[in-house]
Order: sequence, then C-alpha cells, then structure tokens
Amino acid sequence: MKNRWNRREFLQKTSAATLAALAAGAPMPSLLSGCTSGSTAVQGTADTVILLWMAGGMAHTETFDPKKYTPFEKGMAGNRVLSTFKSVPTVLDGIHFSDGLQSIGRVMDKGTLIRSYVAADMGHILHSRHQYHWHTCYEPPQTVAAPHIGAWIAKELGPKNPVIPAFVDIGQRFTVGEGEELKAFHTAGFLGNEFGPFFIPDPSQGLESVRPPIGMDARRFERRNQLYNELISNSPVGEFGSDYQKESLRRSMEQAYRLLNSPEAKAFDLSTEPKASYDRYNTGRFGLGCLLARRLTEQGARFISVTTEYEPFKGWDTHENGHTRLEEMKKQIDGPIAQLITDLAKTGHLDRTLVVVASEFSRDMMVEGRPGAKVLEQVNQPDVLSDLKFYGMHRHFTDGCSVLLFGGGIKKGFVYGKTADERPCKTIENPVRIDGIHQTIYHALGIPPDTQYEIEKRPFYTTPDGKGKPVLELLA
Repeated sequence: MKNRWNRREFLQKTSAATLAALAAGAPMPSLLSGCTSGSTAVQGTADTVILLWMAGGMAHTETFDPKKYTPFEKGMAGNRVLSTFKSVPTVLDGIHFSDGLQSIGRVMDKGTLIRSYVAADMGHILHSRHQYHWHTCYEPPQTVAAPHIGAWIAKELGPKNPVIPAFVDIGQRFTVGEGEELKAFHTAGFLGNEFGPFFIPDPSQGLESVRPPIGMDARRFERRNQLYNELISNSPVGEFGSDYQKESLRRSMEQAYRLLNSPEAKAFDLSTEPKASYDRYNTGRFGLGCLLARRLTEQGARFISVTTEYEPFKGWDTHENGHTRLEEMKKQIDGPIAQLITDLAKTGHLDRTLVVVASEFSRDMMVEGRPGAKVLEQVNQPDVLSDLKFYGMHRHFTDGCSVLLFGGGIKKGFVYGKTADERPCKTIENPVRIDGIHQTIYHALGIPPDTQYEIEKRPFYTTPDGKGKPVLELLA
C-alpha cells in the first residue's frame, strides 16, 4: 500500500468522492425548502443529548431486565436458560439489574428505565440495517440520504458553542466489519455536511483530531485552508453542486478551522483530566469516551454519541461465549456510565442533558426475531449446550429491549413497560418503538413533532410521515 498520493491521485480521489456525495441524495436548489411546522414550539427541558450506544445487540435479560437465573450445566437444554447472571438490587425498590451493573443500579434514582422497546421487523436481521433504523428512524434503503438524529438536532438547534462541533461521534471506526454500511447513517444526509458528525475514533487521541499535524506551523496551516476553499470551487461540487451544498461544505470546514485555533480545543485533551477522575472512567475506549463526552458537554456540544463499537462477533455481538464476554462488556460500561451521570448531576449539567443508553435489539437463547415472526438464523447454535461457549444470549431478539434515560426532563426513579417473565420474554405492557424514542428526545429539546423539509418535492419528517408521538409518560 502506498503511503503518499501525488497531486493527480489526490484530485482524482477528491473528485470521485464529491461526485458520490452529489449522487447520494444531497439537496439541489429546487428540492430543499426551509423547515415548515404547523406545531407550536414546545418549551424544551434539555439542551444536549448524549447517546451511549451498545452496538451489537445488548440482551435485556442479561442487563437491565433480568429473569430467572439458571447456572451452566454441561448437556443442559438451551430453552431452560432465561438469564445467565444472578439479579442484584438497584436503588429503586423492587427493581433489579443483572449482576455486574451495580454501579448503574445505584444511579437509577436519577433516571427512567424503559423495559418495553420493540425493534422493527425488517426480515433477515442485519446489525447495520437495525442500527441505521435506530439512528435515523427510517428503514433502509431510502431514496434520499436520511439524516442521523444528531444531525437533525444540530440543524434545528444549532451549536451551543460556535467553536465546539454540534454533533460529535466517539468510538466508531470504519475500518472494521460492515464499515461501509455503518457510514451510511453516520451522516447529515440531505441536511448538508456542516450538520454531520465530527469523528473521534479513539477518545484517548481526541486532541489529534483538533490540531494541525506535527511540524505544520500556523502560516502553512492557513495556506492549506485557503487551498481547500479553492479546491471546493474547482471540484465537482463547485461545478455541479447547489449553492446550499457549496456553502454547507465551506461552513463545515470553517467550523473545524475555528476549533483548531480555539482554547476550547483543550477539552479534547484527556491528559489534562485529574488522574483520579481519569482512572474512574478508564475501562477502555468506551469509558474514556464517556469522559470525553462529559468534557464536551461542559464546553457546549449539542449531540454526542459514544459507542462500544460494532464489530462482527465481538463486543455485544454474542453468537458464542455470550456469558463470559458479557462479564467483560459490563466491566467496560458499568463504572463509566454511572460516573458520567454522577459527574453531570454534581455540576448541574444533568438537568439540561438527556443521556440515552440503547442498543439496536436484544438477544434470546432460542428465538431469532420475535415469536410469530421468526427469521433466518445468523449462526447455527445447538439447542443442547455441551460447552460453556454456547451459554449466553446468542440469537437476535426484537420483541423486548431495554433503554435507559437520564436527565433533561426525564422522570426520576421510574420504570416504564414490562416483558414476560417466561420465554419468550417479549413486551407485554406499553410497547415503545423507535419513532416514540426519537420524538421523546425531540420533545425534550423543544423540536416540534412535525418538523420537516421538502426534498424531491415531498416532505421529509424527523420521523416517518410525521406521525411519531413522544412518550409523554417518560417526562417529568
């Protein structure tokens, strides 16, 4: 692999990339109109959203909705297993979590637990398709590029601090499995580049994302910025793109340029965090991502996503070694999430910051999909467990999932919805779907439910057809 491009190769790559962007549903002048809304704006209870994304399918019965514990026995039937961990009490009377999540359990008096999220039926279950659906509220494929929820929020509310990117995405690399599919929803879609995510794949190297390369002085960097603007003018965007596209691309670069030259860039440098605090978060990339999210919230970021990262057959994608791997995943998330909530509450930021903990779907030992709508299984798993590696929630389950909400006007110490205590552990009370989750977030931020833009001569809403409703029972 070559380490350097010559000028011609660079221009060829840039031209190809910009042409692809033009073809990906980006708006042309006659296709995108301003926001129209017949609703009266609601008074928001939150200014910032932090999404803590458990990528790969977090089993509800192994985390925040434990059922009867059945210890492993060689030769046991898989249908005997409902939970592979004992349940432990939380700060809420009568509410238990799975063992290993005691720290989060101790801060549940500050938040709400949804036990009845139901993921969509989209046929053959693919992680990237369900993640696309969760993050955009639209089922793929779409005729236009659907914006990520973070992009909608960045567009509608704008930056809290003009220097700090409104939408920051922490922890997801695109060099791992299904990278191209994950890229499809990590965008602002037709809203334009300036509302897209600022990527920080590794939070421990966050400062590297916001400063010029080593050896580049200020004058050289300024010249690079001027050349970039000239390149835009002479690229396919300059020739074929709309004024909206060109301005959006320029503004995105201007925002990045302001950040590089600002004192706020120090927020990205975790080496300045006191050691005791750093150590409390340092369980790995996700834990440090929570620390960076806290620092960026304090500096005025609008939407921050921190992910455990999706990589096939790793992390929460537990097709085998489910029990042993979840022991490690809980160590990664339990302390940092609890510490984030504690720190935000201590400084008063939690009052106006909505923290969401979620995953694309759940898991079950026996059912792929949901009862009555089973789909093709991804991996052949034995019904009789002859080895510990098969002890865990390895099949994809969409009919009962857990979501945690903290701060930002959400009820405190509240549990919503219920799943059955026996297999199938499906939702039996107050089902919540993705449009309800999105509209609850938008409602907390004061964004009207019928917010829309005209694209390709039809309205495109924050949730399909503008029919989504917030779950008002979740709000204080």
